[in-house]
Amino acid sequence: MTRGAKRTPAPKKRSHGRRVWRTPEGDPVSCLEKIKVLNENIEEIRQMSQDAFEDAILMGCGEDQFRRVLHELVEALENPYPKK
Repeated sequence: MTRGAKRTPAPKKRSHGRRVWRTPEGDPVSCLEKIKVLNENIEEIRQMSQDAFEDAILMGCGEDQFRRVLHELVEALENPYPKK
């Protein structure tokens, strides 16, 4: 991270905009602890991505390229728990 760089705060969550986590079958995940962990993980990823994005811009990289790299990173994720 670049020193002195201002970090963008996370957007406030709106009650009507909450994400519904679903199983592979399409059913909603109902365990509140699982939902809490999933939401916390996504927020950490969002903040880390925002920080890296801001650093890239401050270092002279193009926004479009950085977004493509993040997209490629997500597309390359591997499921370590394949169906049996």
